[in-house]
Amino acid sequence: MKNIENVKEHLIKVLGGKKVVTDQDILDQYGRDETPEIFCKPQIVVRAETVQDISTTLSICYEAGIPVTPRGAGTGVTAGAIPVVGGVVLSLERLNRILEVDTKNMVAIVEPGVITSDIQQAVGIHGLMYPPDPASLDMCTIGGNIAENAGGPCAVKYGTTKDYVLGLEFVLSDGTIMQSGGKTVKNAAGYNIIGVLLGSEGTLAVITKIFLRLIPSPTVTYDILLPFSDMDQAIENVCNILQRHIIPAAIEFMDADALQLVRNYLKYSMPFPDAGAHLLIRLDGHAEAFVAQELEELSKVVSVENDQMYVAVTSSQKERLWSARRSIREAIKKESSVFMAEDCVVPRSEIPDFLRAIKNFCYAHGLRSIMFGHAGDGNVHIDILKGDMDIQVWHDRIPEIKREIYQRALDCGGTITGEHGIGYIRRDFLPLAVDQKQIELMRRIKNAFDPKNILNPGKVFPKKHTEWS
Repeated sequence: MKNIENVKEHLIKVLGGKKVVTDQDILDQYGRDETPEIFCKPQIVVRAETVQDISTTLSICYEAGIPVTPRGAGTGVTAGAIPVVGGVVLSLERLNRILEVDTKNMVAIVEPGVITSDIQQAVGIHGLMYPPDPASLDMCTIGGNIAENAGGPCAVKYGTTKDYVLGLEFVLSDGTIMQSGGKTVKNAAGYNIIGVLLGSEGTLAVITKIFLRLIPSPTVTYDILLPFSDMDQAIENVCNILQRHIIPAAIEFMDADALQLVRNYLKYSMPFPDAGAHLLIRLDGHAEAFVAQELEELSKVVSVENDQMYVAVTSSQKERLWSARRSIREAIKKESSVFMAEDCVVPRSEIPDFLRAIKNFCYAHGLRSIMFGHAGDGNVHIDILKGDMDIQVWHDRIPEIKREIYQRALDCGGTITGEHGIGYIRRDFLPLAVDQKQIELMRRIKNAFDPKNILNPGKVFPKKHTEWS
């Protein structure tokens, strides 16, 4: 790649050798994320420690026309943090400070490399809550959550990452440092730049500081496990619950195949292990009487006998229930190191028909599928396992499998991803969900932020005959 050696020397001179990594073994670690099979080695890794480090790195790379891939913890599953065209990986892992927890304004100011669960724990001490809770919250960083507009189980009641970002400091591809928003709850001064950056997958700017809206923590939580004979019955109950004005903090589902896989992985007995589907519901609030009343209303609405409702109240009981849901991905990896992770979203009422169609397709083609996700907002995770299938056959079939899943979601009134994003592995399927005029509008936005196309090139947009595609 042209100019890469000059850029390396320049970065080492300006930032110092401890921040600029060229050791081949270490470079390997930054060539992959949680996306199976994809590996692309960067020429250089910059472990930035300050916003000025980021500005300097981008300025140098912009001048030389060298691609830069921003990276958090590398927990994504769409190859979004992989340098598919080489160049520089700009790691934000060392910008990991919680700068302030402002209890009066209920705002936390954090750097992008902070682990999401660390934020939750830090604000929890003050009786406050940062609700977004992706399954990887003990590993993923808040900057990555911003890049993907991450969701999680609590999205049904509390919303996703976008609902809690009041302000962002960010750096453009040429090194210019900017800030939009701050501690104020309202901001109508011009275009919503924050909204444009949320979910932009590192293609528009590098986030360096985040102002997060906090809310009071609920003081009472109940977790309830409900078994059903099949997914149709489970989702019918979800619709009934929400129509009765019961708004759980979370409504998660697991199909029978997911239940069997997790049971084998965890090596301990789960409640109702032979059910056709599970719903895991969390009720929360600020008064015991209120939550208890919601639980009573729930028991009247659902088509499950009271002795079939498992209510977890103690922390150990709750952990036992949620460990099953949160360990699905690890159980899948153990079963098949190569798999395809999809996260389509459809209207809630369409979940059974959607899952049935995909399950039948998989059976007909000799594929093993694991289905789970967020029943409360229609975000369905479909993992297809390679198992012992020949690797070349697997690669040849992936486009067909993806297209089938995406088209079924679109036919149900949904779209191709709810929270994982487009990244690299889905970019050629974006035209299924977004028309050409919108894609061209997105390209114009990209050009306005990053006219040389050095930020995370090769991601989001379908292939085009340009230097980095």
